[in-house]
Amino acid sequence: MSISEPLAAPSASAGTAARSAAAPSSATPSSAGAATEGAAAAVSCSAGAGTEETGGGAAAGTSRRRWLPASGRHLLMTVLSVFSLFPIYWMFASSFRRPGDVNDNSLFPWPLSLENYRIVFDSLDVGTLLANTFVIAAVTAVGQLLVCLLAAYAFAAWDFRGKGLLFLLFVATWLVPFQVTMVSNYLVLSNIGLLNTLAGVIVPNLCSALAVLMLRQHMQAFPRELLDAAKMDGRGSWTTLWTVVIPNLRPVLASLSILLFITAWNDYLWPALVLPRANSVVQLGIRSFLGAEGDAWGAIMAASGLACLPIFAIYLVMQRQVIDAFVRSGLR
Repeated sequence: MSISEPLAAPSASAGTAARSAAAPSSATPSSAGAATEGAAAAVSCSAGAGTEETGGGAAAGTSRRRWLPASGRHLLMTVLSVFSLFPIYWMFASSFRRPGDVNDNSLFPWPLSLENYRIVFDSLDVGTLLANTFVIAAVTAVGQLLVCLLAAYAFAAWDFRGKGLLFLLFVATWLVPFQVTMVSNYLVLSNIGLLNTLAGVIVPNLCSALAVLMLRQHMQAFPRELLDAAKMDGRGSWTTLWTVVIPNLRPVLASLSILLFITAWNDYLWPALVLPRANSVVQLGIRSFLGAEGDAWGAIMAASGLACLPIFAIYLVMQRQVIDAFVRSGLR
């Protein structure tokens, strides 16, 4: 079928219907209106069919013009996956080598040895380090979610003067490096007596401009009718937040909580300034194997593997929520 045929059909249908509607001697006003509606429907349906055909052709042309075929994309993703996972494999493989074989470059260590793990457990209080790190990461993630959720709800649902400028200034703090505010935060903690405590690590990290930005963008995507209906039902802002907003944000909150937890778990610089060596976190425990007498790379790999295990376990448990949140929200 040629391109001119589907385009001519709407014109013929519209013209016939219009002529029928325009005949004053044989059509009443009601019949004229019906004919006009029929003509509009005919034009709409024909145009829609033409659009679908054109869109289908464009989609087919786009798929044909892809710069990389499916096999090439699979190969590229495989190569990128190998580059991403190989350092993790090498860390665990090196941790099972004997201390004297740390410079062995073979992919598969043999014979396997647990000597590096014995050194780690003999040198460090691994249980205390992991417990301290978990408490800091969990409390920081939960606290950030609560604080950032309230801030994002205020920016998304409330209307007040200067909201746009205030939100812009708030997000701009995300661009300020941590090292710029590190000294001032340290002095504040020193004045209020929170140095050498786990609370001193947690309190300065209870707000994240990135988390507020993400939550606010998702809240603004809500239909405004939901919030208006809750208001008409007599629900206050707090009740609306817990009964309407949070249930619709559960996938996003799940993924964001994991990101915040991992960020707090991997933090090194701030705990190194605030906490003493005796009440430290696992990252500082790993650092203790770097000394003037030589670096115990086997023990470092073993301690790093132990530090990664809780993160892997949490992700395996919550991977469905993370993937679902990324699909729904379009996060990359």
